[in-house]
Amino acid sequence: MQFFSGSSVVDVSLSPTAPPGTATGHAGNNANVLYIFNRNGICLLYREWHRLLRTLDASQDQKLMFGLLFSLRSFTAKMDPVSADKGNLGVPLLPGQGCSFYSFRTNTYKLSFMESPSGIKLILITHPKTGDHRESLKHIYNLYVEYVVKNPLYVTGTPIKSELFTTNLDQYVKTLI
Repeated sequence: MQFFSGSSVVDVSLSPTAPPGTATGHAGNNANVLYIFNRNGICLLYREWHRLLRTLDASQDQKLMFGLLFSLRSFTAKMDPVSADKGNLGVPLLPGQGCSFYSFRTNTYKLSFMESPSGIKLILITHPKTGDHRESLKHIYNLYVEYVVKNPLYVTGTPIKSELFTTNLDQYVKTLI
């Protein structure tokens, strides 16, 4: 069974099926970077495909990214026009709590974000003209569950070293438009 799957059809393939409309038939270079964080802010995976400029070392980059996410989640919850109980700015939120954001775009990149109910955070940085990547992030999360979480040799909270996961991830990212 796949998390976030909306169909009742049982998938018997080894890898989760890709969401429709993400394949172009050409090798894509729209995905630049993927981060996967656990709920404690530990970077489980940092993967680059098409990053032109490296300005920081990996650990500084990961800390800044998690800090950005923490601040944006806190800010969107504080600005939520529906919720009367807004809490304090900077206080950690539970997964699914408060208002959330899915992406933002600058003139040079687009950051797409998804948080699972277990607190796993996926961040995909792409070309700024790409569309909505929520289904793509759900598919990447399904790959994570299938090849990492279900792996009996994986120790929770440690960096992901699964070659099967990275191979399927790389193969899927090539199809992103």
